[in-house]
Amino acid sequence: MSAQKTAGQPSTGTQEVAVIATGTIGVSWTALFLAHGHRVRAYDTRGGFSERVRSDLREIAPTLDALGLPTGDLAGRLVFADSLESAVAGAEVVQESGPEDLDLKRAMFAAIERATGAETLLLSSTSALPASELAAQLSHPERLLVGHPFNPPHLVPLVEVVPGEHTSTEATAAAVAFYSSLGKRPVVVQKEIAGFVANRLQAALFRECVHLVEQSVIDVAGLDEIVTSSLGLRWAAQGPFLSFDLGGGSGGMAAFFEHLGPALQSLWETLGSPQLDGATVARVTEQAERSYGSASVGELMSDRDHRQVAILNAIAGAPGPRRRSSSRGQ
Repeated sequence: MSAQKTAGQPSTGTQEVAVIATGTIGVSWTALFLAHGHRVRAYDTRGGFSERVRSDLREIAPTLDALGLPTGDLAGRLVFADSLESAVAGAEVVQESGPEDLDLKRAMFAAIERATGAETLLLSSTSALPASELAAQLSHPERLLVGHPFNPPHLVPLVEVVPGEHTSTEATAAAVAFYSSLGKRPVVVQKEIAGFVANRLQAALFRECVHLVEQSVIDVAGLDEIVTSSLGLRWAAQGPFLSFDLGGGSGGMAAFFEHLGPALQSLWETLGSPQLDGATVARVTEQAERSYGSASVGELMSDRDHRQVAILNAIAGAPGPRRRSSSRGQ
């Protein structure tokens, strides 16, 4: 992945990109595409969406500025289409970000297929639906795949690129190249699975978070502090596997499993399986409101974005991850 661009580098080469559905994810994609010089045609079934998109772009612009991306006249290359067909006609890339409704998405992609050329790359932001299911009714399913971002797409680098059963290797490579040109970190998920990878990891950690709060081991604010002051910092620099590989010292992962594996296995057996029943939801909600309710959602999101930008800029200036020598520990 060394050829990828960093977050502050605009991509070269203007493309025609269609954004279908302009909710939180769609408008974030729109801002990123525009900041990288692409021409965007946006479409949404909701009335008055153009004014909302313009307003959202103004709110997103400062974050793009902080990443070193150009934001002057962001909307200058943006066209608001009055139909799905006119939005995608002539598009080289289509990024769909509609509701998580399989029948709705299938109908949209069928209409998109009829209105686009065979070379158009079809991407879905879905966070759960497999590409094989989305493309089941298409004549050319080989050009459709999932490009699942982590919210918000204009800021968080990850994109999970998930091919379907019939997705071509060429389409997968094209998706990786497209997202890389935007400064994203595309990772190809090699097998379709519910929730893909990032959301499964998030769900697993959050399950234990809820369990610990439900059992009165810690409160919501304390748990957030623990994560941001330990695991969050560690995982921003190195993933779980590398962290534990380093935990094994010169012996690497093998030494880690030898010395700490049994304790880890025992801990796994004590992890909780909370139920999101009324009492648990009420407890977590009340504590979240007490911890963060004095600030508006907008203020909390602004704080989040400023911290994310600071982390991204710090990482961009640090050395990249190394490959450990195969002779280590021998």
